[in-house]
Amino acid sequence: MLTQKIYFNNFKFKNIKNNKKISRFLGYLKKSPNEVLQSLSSNYKDSYSEKIIKKNKIYKNFRVIGMGGSILGAKAIYNFLEPKFKNFQFIDNFSGNKKNKKKILNLIISKSGNTLETVSNVSVLIKKKEKNIFITENKKSYLLELANRLKAEIISHNNYIGGRYSVLSEVGMLPAQLMGFKPKKFRRLNYLIKDKSFINSLVSNVSNILNLSKKKTNSVILNYDYKSKEFFNWYQQLVAESLGKKRKRNSSNNFKNARR
Repeated sequence: MLTQKIYFNNFKFKNIKNNKKISRFLGYLKKSPNEVLQSLSSNYKDSYSEKIIKKNKIYKNFRVIGMGGSILGAKAIYNFLEPKFKNFQFIDNFSGNKKNKKKILNLIISKSGNTLETVSNVSVLIKKKEKNIFITENKKSYLLELANRLKAEIISHNNYIGGRYSVLSEVGMLPAQLMGFKPKKFRRLNYLIKDKSFINSLVSNVSNILNLSKKKTNSVILNYDYKSKEFFNWYQQLVAESLGKKRKRNSSNNFKNARR
């Protein structure tokens, strides 16, 4: 869909040592049974069936309730591709969340099933008589217990895939299919790893990000395309959370998204 010609042009650093290290690691990952990489390829098996899509495609209005990586990927897909005849509302904060009087399908997404903001929004917004689908890990949690009480459909969140890396797993692809898109059009790793120009660009960009994380405290994103706004919000969260854990000096507060 979007992978015929991909080129990246951004900040440039000459770091041959970094590039070689990343290339070796990438080669190792391609040969390993890595769950995250599998979700990027056409070989990945979703934990939901096509019956769920067929049964729920009659809905025109959807509300996705989540936080961070659980919601940003699907939000980026929706805003960039602008599906026709489908209305999606994304709830990831406490402001402006009005109850919807239209027939609606709720998608509640949380890997842990205990995310405070998601639990709070669910408690306020959803109703038992509405159609509710929960995507969460198959382990004891508040949302799993609630889903069982509501007799809602439950989709298993792959426990090996962290929320911020989950866009091409069930977390992002179930909403995408309900928008009318096909997962195989997104999962193109099998194709991309054969493209040397893409691999070189990928290695270069990862190297640049690593270089920034060691020498800089801020990363400023200037976006001039309104359709890419949510994509960069997802990118910002992905990079910031990945670099900002375990007391590393970069945190999500260091990454500012400057838009025009």
